[in-house]
Amino acid sequence: MKNQRAKQIIRWVLTALATTALIILCFPREKSFTYDFALGKPWRHAQLTAAWDFAVEKTDDVFKRERDEAAARIQPYYTLDPSVVTVVTDSFDTANRSRLQTGDISTALRDKKIYYAVLGKLEEVYRDGIIATDDLESLQRDSVSRIKVIIANRASERDVSTLRSVRQAYDAVMQADSSTYGITLLRASNINAYIRPNLTYEQEKTNLARADAMDAVPRNKGLVQAGQKIIGNGDIVDEDAYQTLLSYRKAWNRHNDSAGSELTLFGQILIVTLLILALIVYLARYRKDYVRRPNCYLFLATQVALFPVVAALLVNTVDVMVIPFVMAPLIIRVFLDSRTAFVTHLVIVLITSLIVPEPYLFVLLQLMAGLAAIFSLSELTERSQLFRSTFIVLLAYCIVFFGYELIVLNDLGQMDRTMYLRFLIGAALLLFTYPLMYLYEKLFHFTSNVTLVELSNINGRLLRTLSEEAPGTFNHSMQVANLAAAASNSIGANSQLVRTGALYHDIGKLENPAFFTENQAGNNPHDNLPFDQSAQIIIDHVNHGLKLAEKYHLPEAIRQFIRTHHGRSKAKYFYISYCNAHPGEAVDESLFTYPGPNPDTAETALLMMADAVEASSRSLKEYTEESIAALVDRIIDAQTAEGCFRDCPLTYRDIQTVKSVFKEKLRTIYHTRISYPELKKE
Repeated sequence: MKNQRAKQIIRWVLTALATTALIILCFPREKSFTYDFALGKPWRHAQLTAAWDFAVEKTDDVFKRERDEAAARIQPYYTLDPSVVTVVTDSFDTANRSRLQTGDISTALRDKKIYYAVLGKLEEVYRDGIIATDDLESLQRDSVSRIKVIIANRASERDVSTLRSVRQAYDAVMQADSSTYGITLLRASNINAYIRPNLTYEQEKTNLARADAMDAVPRNKGLVQAGQKIIGNGDIVDEDAYQTLLSYRKAWNRHNDSAGSELTLFGQILIVTLLILALIVYLARYRKDYVRRPNCYLFLATQVALFPVVAALLVNTVDVMVIPFVMAPLIIRVFLDSRTAFVTHLVIVLITSLIVPEPYLFVLLQLMAGLAAIFSLSELTERSQLFRSTFIVLLAYCIVFFGYELIVLNDLGQMDRTMYLRFLIGAALLLFTYPLMYLYEKLFHFTSNVTLVELSNINGRLLRTLSEEAPGTFNHSMQVANLAAAASNSIGANSQLVRTGALYHDIGKLENPAFFTENQAGNNPHDNLPFDQSAQIIIDHVNHGLKLAEKYHLPEAIRQFIRTHHGRSKAKYFYISYCNAHPGEAVDESLFTYPGPNPDTAETALLMMADAVEASSRSLKEYTEESIAALVDRIIDAQTAEGCFRDCPLTYRDIQTVKSVFKEKLRTIYHTRISYPELKKE
């Protein structure tokens, strides 16, 4: 016994440690910036003051625009090659002097005045600068008014308007004293042979200068000092405040990334451990039956770990309000009970609040929605009930958030309407509770009311077979189901569970239906058998029932009714008959004792009572209030005296209540009348 207890404690500790470790492993280590804000919306928190100095960054758009403007202000660099004009003028001089000497008027400038005028014009256009046509068009297209001209490693500014393309330089030369000498004579001098660009674009130098200018643009636009107010409660988050808050959040993350992660980890371990310990203490004090069942505490551990881990993984990508946290109390309510559902939900929400923005609002919303879900779902037997609960949860979210906004806002126009869309998405995800319940049923061997209702269908294969091959047993099971369900309602037990268990508790009689009184029609096969052998046939219907339950995949909860509906009692008829037939002999009581065990839940105990009372009521010779009451008292008192209910949580008051229900139901079934008193003769 001590070893078993020690093993159980070790399993609890390991489960708690594994749950805590999984949560802590997924939680972020940095201290999260828990303030939620949006451009154009009011600041919903208390006044925010800078904890340290930080720079306010410009927005990306502003920073990019300023860099582009800085780059645009850089004048492009061009190098002026002085050797070009020297080469051109020397070539022009050489060609035309030889032609002047030959006196060929058609090929040379005959007049020295026009010769010197053209030569001077060439020197002028080269001095102003000749640029490639494509380069000039590019400068004009980009609205560049000035450029930097490099001459002998010295740069000077020059107006783009003074520059000429090759064509413009040619036209300028051709207009030199043309009114005096005539254009024909100028054209004869082949001027285009002496026009070429002397300005070369320095792309590398220009790009380097622009890069330096862009790098010189500061990323920040101001500085907030430690202790300075950033924003106050109710203030509208305008563009300046929004950018200041973004900068503060970045500074916060940088500051907390570099230090304090060990403290954060220790704090997370401490809080999560305390909350899980609180849940364990609750279970140990108020729900010891769950502590003894591994599937129950493993199921609760799964819920406690699942939702905080999902929130930790998604907190930086989606709003946690769309995560259906209310799914946890709904599922726990269906499989366990309301109080455990709320306590577990409270632990889940408090753990998750460590990492979410606006933890107070998160806790307020989730707890109120969780209560609404628990109160709206007494028991799940139809799919429509889940839709109703989902609607109530959505309504609770909206009303609570609306009330919260009325408290923190000064103007209804400032309300965050997008939050209601998140509530709607979360409510839609809540509908996945139904298929998830089926998965939990299979993983943790639970039995939901939906499954119980499905199993209660008497047109199911197994119950239909029972009604056809053992009709007496089937009718007995129906009566027992009604009695046990009524008694269950009177003391607050699970009536649907006990009703379904009652329908299946005697299915083992299908193996030998004729050996049971309710299925006999005058011929009793026990007349030709020894008492001990008859007892074994009767007792074996329990084992046969368990085999059929396994064959038809009945849940463990239903098998428990088959296993315990006789407990460790005896087949008394054959036991007493054997003792009477063998007086003075030692009797092997194991031959007449059911394998058990005794009931360990209120529901299985109720079935044991109802089964014995209903079967015995058929043997009454007359049905009066007195006879029925005496029967019920005798049967249940005998079971109590034998210790059949020692392991179940029924109280003496519960047993008295059950007796009253049985008496009333049996009087109704057998339509009894009151016994009239006899007139006494004087």
